[in-house]
Amino acid sequence: MQILLEDPTTTCLSPSVYDMICKLGFEVRESRDINSIVTQNGEVCWKAITDCVIYTQSAQALDYQGSVRLLGPVCEVIHLHLSSLTKGQFEIQYVPWLQWTSSPELFAEIFDALESLQSPAISLSLMKLTACLERALGDVFLLIGKECPFLLRDLLASEELAQVFGLSVMNVLRVFVGSPCGLNLRNVLWHGFAAPHEVPPMYCSTMVVLTAGMGQLLKSYLQQNKLTWAPRPLIALPDLEDGAVFPEVTREVLSVLEEVMKKSTFVLGTMLPYWEVALIRFKSHRFADCAILLLTQLETGLRHLFATINKCPQRLLTAESTALYTTFDEILAKHLNDGEINQLPLFLGEPAMEFLWDFLNHQQGPRVRDRLSHGEINLPEFPKGVTDQLLTFSTVLLLRFVEEELASVFKEKAAIQSLVHLAEGYSAHFHPMSLLRKQTFSSQVLSCEKSIRAWPLLPLPREAEEARLECSSEINACNSLIIKITHELYHHVPENHGVFTDLDNRPIEKCCTHVSHQVVASWVRRHQQWAEKTLRSRQRQNFVRMSWSIKLLSPVLLLILLLIALELVNIPEVHGKKTDEYQQYLKFLKSILQYTENLEAHTSPEKNKWIETIRLTHTALLRMWTFSEKKQMLIHLAKKCTSTAVL
Repeated sequence: MQILLEDPTTTCLSPSVYDMICKLGFEVRESRDINSIVTQNGEVCWKAITDCVIYTQSAQALDYQGSVRLLGPVCEVIHLHLSSLTKGQFEIQYVPWLQWTSSPELFAEIFDALESLQSPAISLSLMKLTACLERALGDVFLLIGKECPFLLRDLLASEELAQVFGLSVMNVLRVFVGSPCGLNLRNVLWHGFAAPHEVPPMYCSTMVVLTAGMGQLLKSYLQQNKLTWAPRPLIALPDLEDGAVFPEVTREVLSVLEEVMKKSTFVLGTMLPYWEVALIRFKSHRFADCAILLLTQLETGLRHLFATINKCPQRLLTAESTALYTTFDEILAKHLNDGEINQLPLFLGEPAMEFLWDFLNHQQGPRVRDRLSHGEINLPEFPKGVTDQLLTFSTVLLLRFVEEELASVFKEKAAIQSLVHLAEGYSAHFHPMSLLRKQTFSSQVLSCEKSIRAWPLLPLPREAEEARLECSSEINACNSLIIKITHELYHHVPENHGVFTDLDNRPIEKCCTHVSHQVVASWVRRHQQWAEKTLRSRQRQNFVRMSWSIKLLSPVLLLILLLIALELVNIPEVHGKKTDEYQQYLKFLKSILQYTENLEAHTSPEKNKWIETIRLTHTALLRMWTFSEKKQMLIHLAKKCTSTAVL
């Protein structure tokens, strides 16, 4: 299905946000002396900057508008100052103070972008700067605090950072990047609201100097408190390997995208320069830069589609501080804020939605937008394969928003035809259900099963055969439950046993495997000591208990493996559960995991608690039987769905 979107907008910034970013900083026409703000050595005179931050009459909140007005002349003179420097002078005066960010080379690139006067490059630089700064501030937080806030605004408002840099300095940062009431530069750029020409370069220059000034303050704090600076290492995002569906981007695909982005109504006219720079950066092997620009512009285009298809045009603009931004979270959600069905997922279709969820949201996926925007990734090592996937997906998506006749021309190209086919057949790679099927559960389960079945069939000691354990009634009850549960499960074993070969190795199976190895090792060692008559009286009693316990554990562990395997085969049926049923199901699975973990502990050589093992087993089997009787397992839901379909 194709759709042509209208492009009536000249800006995606709401009137008040537009005024805040594009106008307020230029209202006060005042000449400031750069020497009162920055010394010739690049040291920042913070008082000249913090004095521009003013507060409401009650002094309980920042006056963001008033502060932006007063900071305007400061930002302007800082920008003129940086523009007057050569790159060598910049590196001497400022780069030493930027080492704390772990990416000092980034600021040399930002200097080049400012010197180029190219708006898209400056906006990209500001995005990378805010991400880098957020990561570095998180490292500072961890000098004092324990759990770093996830959101930048919470990080900037923390007592820990105020303790290091001072509250007045943090308030300056909040005006620039920490609140929707202020300039909010980080969010309006990373969420794709600001067009290239809408972000004054002076704010980028000022953020560079502020970051250097914070490096100076941090150095003083570390020296005064005799602390060592140890930032967290950046993440090297691995290549996708099996997660890559599309082939490498070819010149032909790039050529098509260059044409399509100018014709596709998915691309807002004001945002086209971002797309153009994205391709330039890709060709220059700057894959992280390309990915950043693509992600922000995918969000812009999808927000435009979201607002059109759900008939809420106001959601295209940046929100005020009193309302929510329309970001990927809302765009990809099943429901709107008012509870109505979000029409965008239905329009895009499942393959496109699964691609977006794979790359943006699923915890086991690359989560590129989160990791890039929070400064977690080592940008020079960003994998080309990830950018290949984003570029190809973008090409296919943009084709859906061009006139049908033109789209047909492009799709006649064999390479494009193949990509469209791949996109239409895309299925999730990083959804938990997909991961369950993707890995090698079979090898884990089969090796565990083999280990259990290979338990040495050594004869039980005569004392063990004749002894009546204090929990023999529980052993009999366990055996009875094993028979009943096994009988129930075998009704659900699929005729094609090959379905078991594409499942994941989960913690339960790992625990079972560990238990099996522990039991074998303990049994062989104790049996030899029994035969050699080297066990003391209490050890002989414990060996008798162990003998009975092992006879019980073997069928129980095999039963658990069968149960988990059957449930994982039917994992797609979990969507059929209501919320309360889903919670009960999770609780049941956690109880099985808890049992295997306890079993692992009790059968260890250090514990040797065999009576407790029997009691634990009885409790676990009762829980399994009760849950099975209620028909709450996925195997029951799958059978119910099949029966309904037949009827």
